[in-house]
Amino acid sequence: MNETRAGSNAEAHEPEMMHLKNRKKLWLIPAAAAGTGAGSVYWIYRYIFHSPRKNQDDDHDLPIPIPTQEQRDRCISLIDALNAKPYERVSILSHDGLRLSGRYYHTADGAPLAILCHGYRGTPSRDFCGGANICLSRGFNVLMIEERAHCSSEGHTISFGINERYDVLNWTRYAAERFGPDTKILLGGISMGAATVLMASELGLPQNVCGILADCPYTTPEEIITLTGKKLKFPMEALFPFVRLAAKLFGGFTLGGVNAASAVRHTKVPVLLIHGEADELVPCRMGREIAAANPAMVDLQTFPGAGHGLSYLTDTARYTALIDAFCKKIGM
Repeated sequence: MNETRAGSNAEAHEPEMMHLKNRKKLWLIPAAAAGTGAGSVYWIYRYIFHSPRKNQDDDHDLPIPIPTQEQRDRCISLIDALNAKPYERVSILSHDGLRLSGRYYHTADGAPLAILCHGYRGTPSRDFCGGANICLSRGFNVLMIEERAHCSSEGHTISFGINERYDVLNWTRYAAERFGPDTKILLGGISMGAATVLMASELGLPQNVCGILADCPYTTPEEIITLTGKKLKFPMEALFPFVRLAAKLFGGFTLGGVNAASAVRHTKVPVLLIHGEADELVPCRMGREIAAANPAMVDLQTFPGAGHGLSYLTDTARYTALIDAFCKKIGM
């Protein structure tokens, strides 16, 4: 009898025990979902905002398609010539404690200074092999900065100009302190670097910043990320909340609130804005939108047939003449 009761009690408890086991398994579902979600958000951060070091610093790795082999060979030749010139390695500390590096090319004491900012996952020599050449040939001293998370500068996160604009401000202050408040400064940027220098234009730059050269800038980080994602067939309307979360959670910055067009609207520094009409990465309409924000201060010049960042290679003579005329206009 006792054995029978014991067996009956065990059988009675079996459904309850199974229920408890199932409840424990159910707890694993949201945990697994949370893990998958966090992993997906981290993947987004790595894909968009993280700066890979492996191939990024290769000056000969040209991610933008160049139309002809002749232009490609010329680009490589300009890069190698720039890298062969002697330069001084310089550095500053960012507002958030990163050691930022740059290359300073000295031409002459007291000469005007060009501070040049490269693009997204770019290098100074690759992105400014043409622009630096123009500045050096004009007798400028040249400071080619290495954006945070690029080349020798510290950091791992690219914020599309949101943090980088303060780095540009600090580089101009470094230059004004080192070379004196009377040294005239030209700020130049290409692609993300162009958007960054325009965003920095409203931050209270030193008085000796006389002009800004912006080659193929985008309007906002959100717009260029969305546009690029759509071209890659990502559902950006659904994904963008996770893009914002990735920037905040893993990049430590808030995506939004920074607009090159809005910054230019308040700038007191003359701007020469150059954009290729065949730019498929940063469409020319973005350059037009930025220029329209302050037509009194922005001179927009477009290059027919030029792709992203390729206006110099497309028509070197006109590109050089535009910079010469702009520098004369601003007294440099």
